[in-house]
Amino acid sequence: MALPGEVTVVDDVPAAFAALFGALAPRSVALSGGATARRCYEALAARRPDLSGVEVFFGDERFVPPGHPDSNEGLARRALLAHVVTGAVHPMYRPGPVGAAARAYDRLVRAAPPIDVVHLGVGDDGHTASLFPGARALEERVRLVVATGDDTHPHPRLTFTYPAIARARVALVTVAGRSKREVLEAIARGADLPAARIRADRVLWLVGRDAAPNG
Repeated sequence: MALPGEVTVVDDVPAAFAALFGALAPRSVALSGGATARRCYEALAARRPDLSGVEVFFGDERFVPPGHPDSNEGLARRALLAHVVTGAVHPMYRPGPVGAAARAYDRLVRAAPPIDVVHLGVGDDGHTASLFPGARALEERVRLVVATGDDTHPHPRLTFTYPAIARARVALVTVAGRSKREVLEAIARGADLPAARIRADRVLWLVGRDAAPNG
């Protein structure tokens, strides 16, 4: 078995992400959250790219305002969006019930052309976006965005579903850190973890050498 897609093992995941993002030249992107994503966006911002024609979405979000320290939008703004000019930016969070926000973002994504690059990560438990092990969202086959969450992860969430990810031209998965090796090895052995179900026109994995499965 292997990871589901094209895998490149690299010494510096953020630098590789920045270079590949430039080569892909997307017109739209769905951004992620987490420590690896932050470093990727900082590396991209350091290149001072022209993103003026790039429409920005988010692939998942904790249901908190962008000023909250746990906000993926806030992370992306601090690490990247505050330093470059982009096209339209579409926040997931909006005041009101989380279900209403999910339905509004579903309509937005459904009306838009397929997103060129959906950036994803992998959690220590094998989740990707906010698709957690055992969640009902894993079985969603119609909606593109749903509300989700569990007692293990703080805050209600909004997330792309597998159908939303599958519409992408490229699902770009970045994984770094020795702590991720065990979960990647499990996926490579065939474990049915959420990240093992990633599908898109192309699925590209940038994996740090310290996280790469043995063998």
